[in-house]
Formats: sequence, structure tokens, C-alpha cells
Amino acid sequence: MKVLAIDTSSVVATCAVLDEEKLLGEYTLNQDMTHSERLIPMIKTLMDSLKLKPEDIDLFAGSVGPGSFTGLRIGLATIKGLAHVVDKSVIGISTLEALAFNVPFDGIVIPIMDARRGRVYTGIYRWENGKLMNVMEPTILNIDELLDIVNSKYEKVLFNGDGTLVFKDRIDEKLKQKALYAPISLNMAKASSIGELALLKWEEGCQENYFNLSPDYLRESQAQRQLNEKR
Repeated sequence: MKVLAIDTSSVVATCAVLDEEKLLGEYTLNQDMTHSERLIPMIKTLMDSLKLKPEDIDLFAGSVGPGSFTGLRIGLATIKGLAHVVDKSVIGISTLEALAFNVPFDGIVIPIMDARRGRVYTGIYRWENGKLMNVMEPTILNIDELLDIVNSKYEKVLFNGDGTLVFKDRIDEKLKQKALYAPISLNMAKASSIGELALLKWEEGCQENYFNLSPDYLRESQAQRQLNEKR
């Protein structure tokens, strides 16, 4: 069973193709370019290199957020369009769950994504018997709120995500030796993690319709906030 997975929730654009337990190929760029310019060429390059066509893919997967509003819309529109053309199933994966899945750490993993104004998108995850479990549902918190929760409940945690670059000094100041950090290569979105999680959810019976799959922003867009303020 072949899966095409993408993640465009941040400045990173990444796509991958998996075949059951094998990663066939992955293409990742971390550049200041728009996803609308690079995503389709990346997918085409990867698929051509593997001598695959869209109809060879059995399942399509994409990150649903949180993250960049524009990036998520582009990514999901792409993956839904491809699934629609070949009439195959889609599965949406939380960006935060995928980040935590990058790191099979024996303990608590806390992905953090910069949400601006001193806030982070975050969740708390734990690996148990080789399975990633959700301890705290994805949410948006002030970084100090999150660190107070960690300080009160845990002795050692591992952080990953782009928020670690923004808030490392604050984390070290408040948590000191409690905080560990993922390697650079595991600190950003990986389409292979999206794909593997999608396969696991597929095996559990999860299926989604490409008409209904939608982003999970965790907060209103700037345009929506401005509209609400005028009411």
C-alpha cells in the first residue's frame, strides 16, 4: 500500500512516498519560498524519480495544522485535489503529533511551534510500548503557561519544533536541566512522519473524505479576527 504524504504547515515544504513499512523517497526544502511555487514541482520530481503516477498511490495524507494558514490551505488543497482525481482516501494528521512522532524518545515529548506574541502551538505526548500517546490535546498557550505546566508535572521532557529556536533561552531559564532538545534533523516537519501516522490510522480503520478534510488552525485567522472586531 503506497502513501503520498505532505506537510506545508510551516516554512518547510516536504513530501514523501511510503510503501507499507518502507520509505521510498522524501523531498524536503526549508527555504523562504512560497508553497504555491514549490510544492507541485517537488511532488512531481519525487513521483517521477520513483516512476510512480497518482493512480499508483493508495492513500493521500497531509498535515491539517496548526501552522501557517496559507501553507495549510495550499497543502490540503493539493492533497485533496490529487485524491479526488484518482478517487482515493485521504487522512489528515496533526502537525504537532507528526512533530512528536519524529522523536521516539522514552518519555515526554513536547512539540512547540511559534504562534507569535509569546505564544506556542503545543501538545504533550508520551511514548508507551512503541506507541505515541496524546497526554495534552493540541492547543495554543503562552510559553510561560506551558513551562509552568511542565515544571509542575514532569522531571524531564524533550522539546522539538521551530518554537525551540525562538524560546530556548526562556525554556532553559525556567526548566534548567529538565529540558532536552531534539537534533536539528528532527526539529522540523517530516512528510515521512505524516505518512507513517496515516498508515497507522488507516490500520485502525480511520478514513476521511477528500471533500470534508479541513485545516485545524486552533485560532482564527487575522482576517477573521479583523472581521469579528468590526461587528
